[in-house]
Amino acid sequence: MQVIITDAWMARTRAFHLSGIKLVLSLLILSILLMLVSAGLYHWVFMKGAREGWPIIGSLVRLVVKDEFAQRDRYVKENIEVLARRLGEMQAKMLQLESLGERVSGLAGINPADIAMKPGQGGALVSGRDLTMEELDATLSALDLMANQRTDVMTVIESRLFEQKIKKMMVPTQTPVLDANLGSTFGWRIDPITGRSALHTGLDFPATPGTPIYAAAGGMVVTQEFHSQYGNMLEVDHGNNLITRYAHASRLLAKKGDLIKRGQKIAEVGNTGRSTGPHLHFEVLVQGVPQDPQKFLNAGKSIAAPQVAGSKAATTQR
Repeated sequence: MQVIITDAWMARTRAFHLSGIKLVLSLLILSILLMLVSAGLYHWVFMKGAREGWPIIGSLVRLVVKDEFAQRDRYVKENIEVLARRLGEMQAKMLQLESLGERVSGLAGINPADIAMKPGQGGALVSGRDLTMEELDATLSALDLMANQRTDVMTVIESRLFEQKIKKMMVPTQTPVLDANLGSTFGWRIDPITGRSALHTGLDFPATPGTPIYAAAGGMVVTQEFHSQYGNMLEVDHGNNLITRYAHASRLLAKKGDLIKRGQKIAEVGNTGRSTGPHLHFEVLVQGVPQDPQKFLNAGKSIAAPQVAGSKAATTQR
């Protein structure tokens, strides 16, 4: 394609030769320029009409703005309703958590009145007006404060229960030899070697050599030695001036300084030291004074019995 441009007097002319590609590009550029000019002109006219309140344009702007506000209000209202429903669910769960905290605090031996707890709330739900954003924000803040209080309460309860568990684990309430009949008990008896009356300071558990001996409670081994009277002997310190002694063992598995837990195998039954046959001599000493170990073992049985009954009841309910 050839384009010829001349001036008004036809004195000068200029010819342009456009190929197919150049022609397409020229038309594309021209179209883009026209679109930009049209958009700019439309925007200028629309904005000017909106500012000056031209009849048709002003009405159109008001309709558009009104529709936008209506959509936004509808969107906000729907979201507030959703948040309000979720807030109600969270409040119900917080009330359940508060009730649970009161029951668990009773188990932990903590008086709920001694801990900062918000009084319980409840009652029938009566539908009313929708919450405003300010009311919703205030309710969320109160719920956050309540959650922090519940966290503090649960932390105190957890610490108390953990402390109680540790104390129970450190009290020698587990029988050191399983499935063994009790021989000599604590107290005065006729000594089997001398034939004279003597104080027996522990419990005897007759068993075959090599029978496992278990720790009656958690603690630290403070003595591991061969004693002329007790033979191969272990002593475990459980804290609070409470020590258990395991004597006449054939083999000692724990070593001095070891930390052991309740029910851990620490030795094997034997016939070493001053003994007439294979058995475990088990002692409990409080501040160095021998105590009747049977009292501790009976306490362990009384603690375990309610737990077994509770687990059976829970199984029956399932």
